Amino acid sequence: MVVVSENEQLPVREARNGDAEAWNVLFKRYQLPLYSYVFELLHDEQLSLDVVQETFINAARHLPSLRDDEKFGSWLFGIAHQKCLQRWRKGRPEEVPIDAEGNDYADVGDDPAEWLIRQEQEAAFMNKLEQLAPAHRSTLLLHFIEDFSLEEIAAVTQTRIGTVKSRLHYAKKNLRELLEET
Repeated sequence: MVVVSENEQLPVREARNGDAEAWNVLFKRYQLPLYSYVFELLHDEQLSLDVVQETFINAARHLPSLRDDEKFGSWLFGIAHQKCLQRWRKGRPEEVPIDAEGNDYADVGDDPAEWLIRQEQEAAFMNKLEQLAPAHRSTLLLHFIEDFSLEEIAAVTQTRIGTVKSRLHYAKKNLRELLEET
């Protein structure tokens, strides 16, 4: 059984050699962060699941081409990013509204009024984030949510580091302006 602690390297080499348990470790490590990233870009649950699945299939197929095992995460997000771009080029389908009931339930100790205010603020913020250009939105998500370095974002988005810095700067500036409008 392959187990990975935070200080250990991921079992990329073992996965490359066909170790199913190593693939299971990689899948468990990246499936949720990858899905979260893809969903924030596509806003479609089923489409996001499909893109994550396609990403892992492509990763399995092309893992021998990965030169640096330490960059597996950014390489995997790069595949997903390209899949999202392909979906956008095909034309975005109509957005499916998120279930009104949702899965976010207030903690037992939360004041219902505070919980409602927090939900409204979160929805307003996500609405503002959605108004950003896709390149800016994905850069913000990769940097602040996925905690990728500028170099890793450049690898994921297949752009130069200067472009990433510029996108991050303008994304934060535009988001700040949108938030100040309200």
